[in-house]
Amino acid sequence: MMGKEKILVLCGGISKEREVSLETGKEVAKVLKINKYKVAICEPDRHLIDKIKKFKPNIVFNALHGQFGEDGYIQAILESQNVKYTHSGVISSSIAMDKEISKRIYIKNKILTPKYFIFKFNINLINQKLIIQINKKLKFPVVVKPINEGSSVNVFICNKNNLVKNLKKLSLYKEVLIEQFISGREIQVAILGKKKLGLIELLPKRKFYDYKAKYNVKAKTKHIIPVDLSKKNKNIILNIAQKAHNLIGCKGVTRSDFKFYKNKFYLLETNTQPGMTRLSLVPEIAAYSGMSFIKLIEWILKDASKSR
Repeated sequence: MMGKEKILVLCGGISKEREVSLETGKEVAKVLKINKYKVAICEPDRHLIDKIKKFKPNIVFNALHGQFGEDGYIQAILESQNVKYTHSGVISSSIAMDKEISKRIYIKNKILTPKYFIFKFNINLINQKLIIQINKKLKFPVVVKPINEGSSVNVFICNKNNLVKNLKKLSLYKEVLIEQFISGREIQVAILGKKKLGLIELLPKRKFYDYKAKYNVKAKTKHIIPVDLSKKNKNIILNIAQKAHNLIGCKGVTRSDFKFYKNKFYLLETNTQPGMTRLSLVPEIAAYSGMSFIKLIEWILKDASKSR
């Protein structure tokens, strides 16, 4: 469709998801090269603008994950260079990455999401009062996680006994999100622009679908597709994912993560730059729907623009 175009694949970076980003970048670059695109792989370092000017890409494929790649910073730099780039723009990326802001949008628009409150980090406040507050607002167990990390980085399921220990592990963050733990089925939905691409269910052998369950083959997370849901429930979850995508103002591809419990879908978060590795879910959903990996990548490239 667009072979021979120059594509700059941006990957790596300094976030805790660097290794996954490098793998995404490698897979994207490989399939583009096979299909006759001129491809360069680039780290988002202090020479990024010089590299863009030198290579003069038709499109920048943003394969970064996590902080400084998925939260609006890189998007702002790319827009300043008047270059076409993929995935969501500055504002939508920053909103989706901020778990509190995105949750407020969900709640305002009647999308069910686990109850939560923000804990402003103070080692002296990790005490009996906090446990009473959790019992009153959420009940144990709870999920404790940073507000602006992806890929389940530094996410802990806590009970009364391990809450203090796990919160202390997050002491580098100014504030963290303490969220109601929802048990039930892990279901994730892929959206391509206005197209509801499909869904997949995950059966992790670990305690939950954490970083290792997502990216380590040895974790043996089971991917189930098609998902065993009624047609009505499939439509409901697809519509919620599309609604969240639109409300946040996302562009290109997103993946929304849900828990399905007692016949209700709880939206956990919307990811604006889902992985494209061998274990990634969006390519798997796409393949099941009849869209090959190269067609998926080409769709994302075709969707690219200078202003997102």
